[in-house]
Amino acid sequence: MSEVKLSKNESIKTASNYLRGTIAEGLADDSTGSVSKDDEQLLKFHGTYQQDDRDVRIERKRAGLEKAFSFMIRVRVPGGVSTTGQWLEMDRMASDFGNENFKLTTRQAYQLHGVIKKNLKQTIKEINDTAMDTIAACGDVNRNVMCNPNPALSSIHGQTLKVAQAISDHLTPATGAYHEIWLDGEKVESSEEEVEPIYGKTYLPRKFKICMAIPPSNDVDIYSQCLGFIAIEENGELIGFNVTVGGGMGMHHGQEKTFPRIADVLGFIPVEKAVEVAEEVVKIQRDFGDRSERKHARMKYTIDDRGIEWFKSEIEGRLGYEIDEARPFEFTSNGDTYGWVETEDGKSQLTIFIENGRVVDKDGYLLRTGLREIARIHKGDMRLSSNQNVIIAGVDAGDKEAIDALVAKYGIAAHQNRSAARLNSMACVALPTCGLSLAESERYLPSLMDEIEEILDEVGLTQDAITIRMTGCPNGCARPYIAEIAFVGRAPGKYNIHLGGGFIGNRIGGIWQRSVKGDEIAGLLRPVLSRYATERMEGERFGDFVIRAGIIHEVTHGSEVHKEHAPA
Repeated sequence: MSEVKLSKNESIKTASNYLRGTIAEGLADDSTGSVSKDDEQLLKFHGTYQQDDRDVRIERKRAGLEKAFSFMIRVRVPGGVSTTGQWLEMDRMASDFGNENFKLTTRQAYQLHGVIKKNLKQTIKEINDTAMDTIAACGDVNRNVMCNPNPALSSIHGQTLKVAQAISDHLTPATGAYHEIWLDGEKVESSEEEVEPIYGKTYLPRKFKICMAIPPSNDVDIYSQCLGFIAIEENGELIGFNVTVGGGMGMHHGQEKTFPRIADVLGFIPVEKAVEVAEEVVKIQRDFGDRSERKHARMKYTIDDRGIEWFKSEIEGRLGYEIDEARPFEFTSNGDTYGWVETEDGKSQLTIFIENGRVVDKDGYLLRTGLREIARIHKGDMRLSSNQNVIIAGVDAGDKEAIDALVAKYGIAAHQNRSAARLNSMACVALPTCGLSLAESERYLPSLMDEIEEILDEVGLTQDAITIRMTGCPNGCARPYIAEIAFVGRAPGKYNIHLGGGFIGNRIGGIWQRSVKGDEIAGLLRPVLSRYATERMEGERFGDFVIRAGIIHEVTHGSEVHKEHAPA
């Protein structure tokens, strides 16, 4: 039997001395704004990506200059709960080290862009000074654990958040490399080899994503995650979780062996078993995930290749007990509730719409400034939603008036004059910084939504929360394949249009039109939206309608997503 050839990244991890590589030496080299190719891969485990400004690539190349390198830093916020102090520090660092804005991600993390190499170490140090960190925000490890960010809504929310934080802590890499490189931690000299008790020397084959959902809201898109925990309550008490495994969004155009996948429901476990189960699921992926082909290395392929029954048998053997049958649950929504909401603790919270998560000031719309001023007087939390919005949480009744005054002063109650579809839309970063992007996304979706909103207004759908998502490439960072309408970058200015995803994130949408020019999208959607407005049944969601009406064929397995699903 011939020996399996491992991917290049496996040898990089093996030789890295538990993620150290030559990162420290590369940071000290001021002859270039970049790091070595191997260290570029290792930096992801530390929470940062090397990027360059693609808007100026050609110009700099003609001038004989190297690319305009900078670094994106991702900050972990388990469950999305951060303090006002942490928000203000992210705001400050956006000016001191970044490009005058920061982003709230679809995984409830903070993200800084435009940090140059000479400032990278200081920025990460100051992030850690805020009691946050960047380790494992990227890389072949478990990333930021998502959870509905409303612990005060009910005791169930609070208990679930604690489990999410416990899982995050337990699965954080044990290597001392992070503290040595970024925090000037003492390098421990020992005759004993360092050990990663969960991940091992080569970590996971690819990234790993975990989330916690609290019915009836599927705001975290649990079916798109490697591992999920659906909170199950009984008589007002959290009794355990239904476990989901094998979800994932990424694929590649024209490569049919790559596809998005909806997670399977594995079964029910009691609360006290959640951390143990999370560890064993990660270990199974560590041991069985594909380390030869990175495009086939996500957990969704491990389960799709071997089957859910195999997986259940494997984990039960490791746990030493059986996983029970799943308990009944129902999801009815996936978005955020905007405006003021009273919470179980007698306080209130205010959700602010942040289009595509970008916290930035623009002419006539001082969003960043307004949120900064709110954070300066707010006594509660600043919570990040998985829909890229911020929740001003834990507000006493006597403090609402002051916050409302700042919202009015800076005009940041954007949800009041936006369509429900825009409020339910998301886009990835894409150009100019993402090296994988084939087309615009974050910079283009707002103007496309202007066109779509005109149609929605004409046909009477302004208040319908259709899920709309856009990505600049097929990797799926904004989770487009489970959206009811999705635009996936195919080439500069061109997109595949997907229709028919499940409103609650439980079904993949099919390709309706390929390589559509951006300025043609709204016109193509107009008759479909018009039909939906006049032909839908009571309570019927857009994604369900387009399948029932024969506009798109239903996708029953992710591998079908490459096919044309529009009827001939």
